[in-house]
Amino acid sequence: MNWDWDKLREKQEKYEQSQSGGGIPKPPQVDDVLNKFKHFRFPGGILLIVVLFFLFFGSSMFFTVGVDEVGVIQRFGKYDRIGQPGLNFKMPSGIERVTKVKIKRIYKEEFGFRTKSFSNSRFSNDNEDMGAALMLTGDLNVAVVPWIVQYRISDPYMYLFKVKDVNSILRDMAEATMRTVVGDRSINEVISKREEIAIAAKERLQEELKQAETGIHIVTIEMKKTNVPEPVQPSFNEVNEAVQEKEQLIYKAREELNKAIPAARGEARRVVKDAEGYALDRVNRAEGDVARFNSVYKEYVKAKDVTEKRLYLEAMAEVLPKLGQKYVVDSEQSNLLPLLNMGGGGTLNDGLKGNGGRK
Repeated sequence: MNWDWDKLREKQEKYEQSQSGGGIPKPPQVDDVLNKFKHFRFPGGILLIVVLFFLFFGSSMFFTVGVDEVGVIQRFGKYDRIGQPGLNFKMPSGIERVTKVKIKRIYKEEFGFRTKSFSNSRFSNDNEDMGAALMLTGDLNVAVVPWIVQYRISDPYMYLFKVKDVNSILRDMAEATMRTVVGDRSINEVISKREEIAIAAKERLQEELKQAETGIHIVTIEMKKTNVPEPVQPSFNEVNEAVQEKEQLIYKAREELNKAIPAARGEARRVVKDAEGYALDRVNRAEGDVARFNSVYKEYVKAKDVTEKRLYLEAMAEVLPKLGQKYVVDSEQSNLLPLLNMGGGGTLNDGLKGNGGRK
């Protein structure tokens, strides 16, 4: 405040004049005012400083960590410790710094397409980001293989400090892994065995990320619809139809083969069994004939005449009934004798009676 000394002098003169006859008070002097400010002391100065300190630094010394995350604390830029969910304490800003990492959230990276939000819904556009999806299969065909990698952060320390750009490393490794897995299979396997490819790619990618110390755990790899590029789609369909027709013909031929071969084998077994049975029957019959001949021969040796007559009679008894009407002619041809009526039940005596008793 600047003082107007001329006005002060006028007021002082009026004041002095009033002392003699007026009642105007004397204004304060400059020296008195300066002395009052010079000797002024703020009450509770230390308490005020403490309050200001806590107001300034308190917000940076306490922090809260959510239930799905942890706080990575650095002291002068160097990793120090992990803050667990809840209220935590740290040194003021400039000494310690906290970085919150969500370890329970599932993140995802998309390859071969991009997911967009539209009217609170999500849809995929397969025509975008086709470069990552174009792959060469093991049978030298080109396939469009879109897929999704879902992961979470398993080690916050490695995730923040071991790798400079984790997302870039993850995308590069995921693409290289998928190309390796697809390159070991044919185009038909890539289209029909997506689940098998996803499992193999997940195991291989997890091993690669573990060696790179990225602190990432792969939750799952989801394979989208796999197909061939649109320009070659008609030709590919024709090839598939031809392959299916070929396989159908092969299946039919195998079916006929499976029917013919067992039937032929069964017929062969039947013929073999018939031959074995016939051979066994012939052997048994021959052995029986031999045994019977030996028994007859033993009797023949004992009584040759009787055995010869018995054999002759048995043979005639077996042959004569088959001859029909018979005539017996005398060896000397002196007389013609009618045959005994053997078929009619006649006897030798009846025949002799009818012939006058001649033999």
